[in-house]
Parts: sequence; structure tokens; C-alpha cells
Amino acid sequence: MNRKSWDDYFLDIAEEVGTRSTCPRLHVGCVIVKDKHIASTGYNGSIHGHDHCEDAGCLINEQGRCIRTLHAEENAVLHADRGLLKGATAYVTHEPCEKCAKTLAQSGIARIVYRDAYPNKWNEFFLKDIEVVHLPRKEEA
Repeated sequence: MNRKSWDDYFLDIAEEVGTRSTCPRLHVGCVIVKDKHIASTGYNGSIHGHDHCEDAGCLINEQGRCIRTLHAEENAVLHADRGLLKGATAYVTHEPCEKCAKTLAQSGIARIVYRDAYPNKWNEFFLKDIEVVHLPRKEEA
């Protein structure tokens, strides 16, 4: 039996974290890892104590995005020890939006590994100093 790569291992954990998401539009999970140890996790969900999309419905803005929830990357950064973010890797189920790209860059994340493409034209500006790896799901044999 072949062992999973570290990237596949942590992406699988990010997918499990994403199952906690409270917005039905997209279940996203993020795991921040430093030296092969999990520093923080996050999923897209509402502010503590506020209504969840799954209970009260989504709040859709003019661009067609739900704005009720914080994104997985935001929650992972907010819940992390700041000292562990510098030089860490963020494993995300989906390519970060431009706001999350800026959040990850500002926090000191050195590498982003994501599974599902969610392309936007702005990430090239915000992630220029970060290693970004698209690691799509392997086809089941």
C-alpha cells in the first residue's frame, strides 16, 4: 500500500473540515499546517451567534455571492496562533477568492495548496509571492 503524500493527506482533512460548512452553496474547508502539524482549521460559516444560511437562507450580493458567512480561510486565520502562520501552508478545498487570497498573504502564509479551481483574475496580484499549487482530485482507479 502506498502512503498518501502530505499534500493529499492535508487536503483530505480540509475536505472533512468543509463538511461543517453552514452555507449550502459551497462547502469549503481550510487547514493551516506548519512543519507537518495542524495549526488551525476553518470552514465557511456564519458569525458566532448569528443565523446560518442553512437555517435562514443565504444573503446574496450583487455579484451573486453569499455574504452571510466568513470564508474557510478567514476562519482558519482568525482561529490560529499568529506566530504559527508565518511560513505555513494553507490547504484549501477550493481556490481562494480575492479577499481570502489577501487574508492569507497578509497573515504570512508561504504556500497554498487547493483541490478545486475557483478562478478569479485578481489572485495573480495578491498571491505573487506565495507558492500556489493546484492539486486536483485523482481519478479513482
